[in-house]
Amino acid sequence: MLSGLMSLLRACFRPSSDQYGHSNPETSGRQEGLLWYKDHGQHVNGEFSMAVVQANNLLEDQSQLESGSLSSNDSGPFGTFVGVYDGHGGPETSRYVNDHLFQHLKRFTSEQQSMSADVIRKAFQATEEGFLSVVTRQWSMKPQIAAVGSCCLVGVVCNENLYIANLGDSRAVLGRAVKATGEVLSIQLSAEHNASYESVRQELFSMHPDDSNIVVLKHNVWRVKGLIQISRSIGDVYLKKAEFNREPLYAKFRLREPFKRPILSADPSISVHKLLPVDQFVIFASDGLWEHLSNQEAVDIVQNHPRSGIARRLVKTALQEAAKKREMRYSDLKKIDRGVRRHFHDDITVIVLFLDSNLVSRAATTNGGLGNKIFNVSVRGAGISIPSSTLASTTPTTT
Repeated sequence: MLSGLMSLLRACFRPSSDQYGHSNPETSGRQEGLLWYKDHGQHVNGEFSMAVVQANNLLEDQSQLESGSLSSNDSGPFGTFVGVYDGHGGPETSRYVNDHLFQHLKRFTSEQQSMSADVIRKAFQATEEGFLSVVTRQWSMKPQIAAVGSCCLVGVVCNENLYIANLGDSRAVLGRAVKATGEVLSIQLSAEHNASYESVRQELFSMHPDDSNIVVLKHNVWRVKGLIQISRSIGDVYLKKAEFNREPLYAKFRLREPFKRPILSADPSISVHKLLPVDQFVIFASDGLWEHLSNQEAVDIVQNHPRSGIARRLVKTALQEAAKKREMRYSDLKKIDRGVRRHFHDDITVIVLFLDSNLVSRAATTNGGLGNKIFNVSVRGAGISIPSSTLASTTPTTT
């Protein structure tokens, strides 16, 4: 009787596969309308939770979590990779980054036989060059792909270090416990590249001293060349190579004067943090979340609620705030379809990475923290299922 009861309990708690037929409980997620979520999973350094809500007609946010070997072979180093890619102008760049960045990182890790900021920088550079080759090939048939780009936020936990690399305005926030008070404080780990920041405008002015219009205040929003808010990205080739800033690209993207040096950069800001036992979790999210929640508000939500489903809770809280700003009910906001939904909020991606200090140290010395067994996990955030060959909107928007 006891064994029968245990079998029943195991059946109740067995993770179900999602609507796309994935059977591996570590990779499956669930879709509810425009919301995709993976409430709980294990990575070599602890636990995680993921959620994505779609607002655009085609989901422009892409995301992934990869855990286990961080090199092309199974000899390590071992750790966890998180990527949040917030596309703009269409989904092509963020999809490309999702398919290639981690593979480049594994290749460079294998070559150098270690994880480092240099490995991450090279992976970003290879991804940028790869997407440029895509634009070059498709330019004659699909010139608007030159105006598609993506922010790119990456976190890597390896050898008791947390590497954060960023292009654009997605954000990584650490929750760190204060032993004396029991509080958990928010610490922003990523540098943002958005022209709304005075420091970013000054950086652009110093890099382009001959261009008085390098940033323009348009409709009360600072934009690079009056076109785009971010100053660093993957893609956006029309602002990096002058040969793509001409007809047949849409007139609204074409600059009046040719430029001699790239206006936008694909060089990420990279920082390295030695993980401490008081470091509880990291929230990785596209700017759609931070538009509605402060760093500390997000950290407080994670700290004060169960781990399972916490990413979904953060997304829901942001949507409730978005509804409140428009003086509408959350239940009514949920009824609005993709495309139209973009007038109320952006695509939002959230990955919460919980850090177990014992597992962090074990993963640095053993095969993925599990002795002789390599613990590989690969999860991608999803949206409404649309073929990857689908073209972007014919009138790309700027972020």
